[in-house]
Amino acid sequence: MPIWIAISVTAALLQCWRTALQQKLRGVLSVNGAGFVRYLYGFPVGVAIFVIALNVTGAPIPAINPRFLLFCALGGLGQILATNLLIMSFGYRNFAVGTAYSKTETVQSAILALILLNEPLSSLAWIGMGVGVVGVMTLSLAGRGLKPGDLLAATIQPAALCGLGSGLVFGFTTVFIKMANQALEGPSLTVRALFSLAIANALQIAMQGGWLLLREPQELKKAFTSWRSSMWVGAMSGCGSACWFTGFAIAPVAMVRAVGQVEVVFTLLFSRFYLKEVLKRTDVAGLVLVVGGVLLVILGAKFSYTP
Repeated sequence: MPIWIAISVTAALLQCWRTALQQKLRGVLSVNGAGFVRYLYGFPVGVAIFVIALNVTGAPIPAINPRFLLFCALGGLGQILATNLLIMSFGYRNFAVGTAYSKTETVQSAILALILLNEPLSSLAWIGMGVGVVGVMTLSLAGRGLKPGDLLAATIQPAALCGLGSGLVFGFTTVFIKMANQALEGPSLTVRALFSLAIANALQIAMQGGWLLLREPQELKKAFTSWRSSMWVGAMSGCGSACWFTGFAIAPVAMVRAVGQVEVVFTLLFSRFYLKEVLKRTDVAGLVLVVGGVLLVILGAKFSYTP
C-alpha cells in the first residue's frame, strides 16, 4: 500500500477527532475562538514534528521566499475561513450532516487541482465523486420529500450553503498548500511539507489572533483560559495537519482528499457514540453512498496516477 494512503486515512481520523472535540468547545467559545485554538495549540505540535523530521532525515531547513510566504498566507487564511464555515454549519444541523456537506470539497478540489495544478483523474474517479455528491444531497434532504421544491429548499438551506462554501474554500486551501510546498527547495518532501505547516500555522495565529484581539477580545482570553480542553483540539489539529501537508506533497491533491473521505465513517462513529446524536435512516443511507463514492474514487485513482 502506498504510504500516502495510510497518511491520508490517519489524517482523516485525526481531523474527525479534532472536529468532534472542537464541536464540544462551541459551548464555551465563539466560531472564531473555537477555530483559533486549533492553530494556537497546534503550532507547538507541528513544530515538534518538524524538528523530529529534520533529525531523522538530516535535511536542511528550507529557505523562505516571497512566493512560498504568499501561498502559505493564502492557504492559512483559506483554512481559517473554511473551518469557520464548517463550525457554523453545525449550528443548523447535527455534527455528522454538517461534516458531510463539506465533503463536496473532494469534487471541488479535483476541479481546482485539474485547472491550477494540472492533476487529472480517471473517468471512474469522477463517477465516484458524483456518487459522493448524491450521498451528500441525500444527507441534505434528510426528513424532506424528493419534490423539486423540496430539493431546492434543501440545497439553499444555511447548513448546505455553509458546508458547500467550506468545501470550496478548503479546495482552494489544499491547492495553495501544495503550491507553497512546490515553491520550496530541498531534498525531502516531508521536511518541506512540515516546514510549510509550521509557517502557515504561525501566520494563522497572527491573522485570527489579530481578528479576535480587535473584534472579540473576550474570546481571545477564553482561548487561553480554556487550555485544558483546547490543547487537545490543537494536538489533534497539529498531528492531522502534518499528515495532510505530507500527503499533498507526496501525491495529487484530489487523490489525497478522496482517500480522506473515509472521514465520514469516523464521523458516523463519533456522532453516534461520542456526541450521542441520533442518526436517521436517510443520514445513514447518505453516508453509505458517500463511502461508496470514495471507494470508486480510490479505484479510479489507481488508473490515473503513477508514482
